[in-house]
Amino acid sequence: MNTSDFDYHLPPSSIAQTPLEPRDSSRLLVLHRDSDQLEHRIFRDLGGLLRPNDLLILNQTRVIPARIFARKPTGGRVELLLLRRRDLLRWEALVGGKGLRLGSKLRVEDGPELTILEFLDGAERLLLFSEPIEPYFPKVGNVPLPPYIHEKLTDPERYQTVYAREPGSAAAPTAGLHFTPRLMDELQGSGVKFAYVTLHVGLDTFAPVTEENPKTHKIHTEWCQLPQATADAINETKRLGGRVIAVGTTSVRTLETAGRNSIVDNSIGEDRIANTEYRISPFSGPTSIYILPGYQFKVVDAMITNFHLPKSTLIMLVSAFAGREKILETYETAIREGYRFYSFGDAMLIL
Repeated sequence: MNTSDFDYHLPPSSIAQTPLEPRDSSRLLVLHRDSDQLEHRIFRDLGGLLRPNDLLILNQTRVIPARIFARKPTGGRVELLLLRRRDLLRWEALVGGKGLRLGSKLRVEDGPELTILEFLDGAERLLLFSEPIEPYFPKVGNVPLPPYIHEKLTDPERYQTVYAREPGSAAAPTAGLHFTPRLMDELQGSGVKFAYVTLHVGLDTFAPVTEENPKTHKIHTEWCQLPQATADAINETKRLGGRVIAVGTTSVRTLETAGRNSIVDNSIGEDRIANTEYRISPFSGPTSIYILPGYQFKVVDAMITNFHLPKSTLIMLVSAFAGREKILETYETAIREGYRFYSFGDAMLIL
């Protein structure tokens, strides 16, 4: 298995630059793994593809306005992209600009002072702020859109899901951008259930793999949480024969991380025959799970996902779920049929 095995050519015209309105008017390409059948639908048709007792798992992380600007003592401008908060005052960040050394001091425009504490990988630095930066976000922060989006986003809320609750992400869990409150109400009315996880998305998730052997790629750690209520909902869904459907690769990674800590409950009935039941447990903590073809999924039965960049860990993840050749064939079909790709693009449902 080589990284080049997950490459494909995407015309620039296929990259969505702006989100559609309304959110659920995006197209939905349905891939049935059992038959290899493809269906071309609209996202608002999702209810006709799901069943009562299916459980949708949503990542409720909220994108923070993590792109900020600071000044050197000389007056030179420096761009900072906050990635992960370590504690009250320390952040891991991408730092642009030359001549910055260990101990260099900067001042956020209209904000606090900061010091470069440590050099991390590449352009990443560990920053120490003189006071918490979060209260300054409304004044100094900008939503960090991916580099392939060149159009200005007029409404920053369009890069948030309608159910975003927990601030902490440097990028949106984009498969969830297609949901509207009305669609969620309709799904619940038809017997589909919802449960929530949190994974704070780092930009490394979207970075292309540069190593020839994808197994040698270093995937960075992200924080995630699967609460007790969600674990209970998953276990009940499995018991009733419903499907656990992950909305987005971040939900997949959270579910499968928690799945590593799941237990098998062996209870002996009156007939002395063992009844084995697989149960997922709550989880909270860091994850660096890296899903490649050959991985055996423990929790996820189906997934909703957008179309991913070539040679990224995300296209490798969906290839692990549906098969590399089938995913690449499906992507070629999507390109021919005019589907919109990446963060503001259309969606896939993989059943």
